[in-house]
Amino acid sequence: MVYGIGEIVFWVAMGALAYVYVGYPVLVFAASKLFPKKVVRSDIEPTVTVLITAFNEEASIERKIENTLALEYPNEKLEILVASDGSTDSTDEIVRGFASRGVKLFRQEGRVGKTETQNNAVKRATGEIILFSDATTHYEADVLRKVLPAFADETVGCVAGRLVYVDGVGTGVGSGAKGYWNYETFIKQSESDTCSLIGASGCLYAVRRGAYRDMYREACSDFLICTVLYRQGLRSVFEPSAVCFEDTNSKTHDEMRMRVRVITQTYTDLWRNADMLNPFKSGFYAVQLLSHKVLRYAVPIMLAGAFASSAALAFGSQFFSIILTLQVLFYLGALSGWMLERLGLRAHLLVIPLYFVLANLASVIAFYRFVRGERFATWEPIRETR
Repeated sequence: MVYGIGEIVFWVAMGALAYVYVGYPVLVFAASKLFPKKVVRSDIEPTVTVLITAFNEEASIERKIENTLALEYPNEKLEILVASDGSTDSTDEIVRGFASRGVKLFRQEGRVGKTETQNNAVKRATGEIILFSDATTHYEADVLRKVLPAFADETVGCVAGRLVYVDGVGTGVGSGAKGYWNYETFIKQSESDTCSLIGASGCLYAVRRGAYRDMYREACSDFLICTVLYRQGLRSVFEPSAVCFEDTNSKTHDEMRMRVRVITQTYTDLWRNADMLNPFKSGFYAVQLLSHKVLRYAVPIMLAGAFASSAALAFGSQFFSIILTLQVLFYLGALSGWMLERLGLRAHLLVIPLYFVLANLASVIAFYRFVRGERFATWEPIRETR
């Protein structure tokens, strides 16, 4: 009986893992090809506000503003608005230095967090389209020309660009982040073509100002915005030709801290919008949320089930002994990769296990903090300027 239960647990866990990492990407890719949802595009020139949200970004904000001023778009139709969330360094002073070139500063007093700062800044924006950006993100000059055509489609409420991570230092965690993001980008394109994005890259996404709705301060705004728009009958679409660049984190603990914060916020968003997980209400959008977020964050449970069941079965089965050994070696590889990074060394073969374990450990920590009632609204700059 124990052997039978153990086998059931193992194969259910492995089947669930296979669906999350292979089955769902194949499913949504096939759906995008069999039932594509087209976007009507046209060359349009609406007024645009580039909204840069910042906290203590004195090391990055000047470069970011210069990059934004260089965008290929008529000056009279472009507003650059920097929203400073109670910065205590020289961020505000640097921004004011660009006033003669039309750059505006909105200072949010009291340090309320990124989402509430964005809410209040949008009220002061004049553009028909709001392009949200981070202070550490570098845009290609034609990014607006690539993003805006999709807004000719009245069913489109948000257009998200493609984030390209740059691993200038050549670290293990940086390589892991790049590989993970390339995988995510493939899924995003398929979700966009099939139904709608369920989340955008926070450093490059544009929203119709008239469709923007205030979000609670602990929200992961670039994730929740897609659900906010979908409730209004509007799609969020992916535009891979609109490209931006950002440095990866170079340290494991920085990447972990960032992922824990984002996942904790996403747990909150999923909990507060649980009705959208009902396929009878939101259709394939619910399948995307369940597969791409809920089940993805449940992967640690699947991994624990696979490990525990194979350990219990290993004493009486050569097959499960091998499976258990492979798992142990994988986790030892992740630990070794972490230890080598601490020593300033890098092992290319250990990048995948290191980042895989990091991402799933972040999900566990985030869930613990979520159930304890911890919520994240504010953030600290993490990535180093190079």
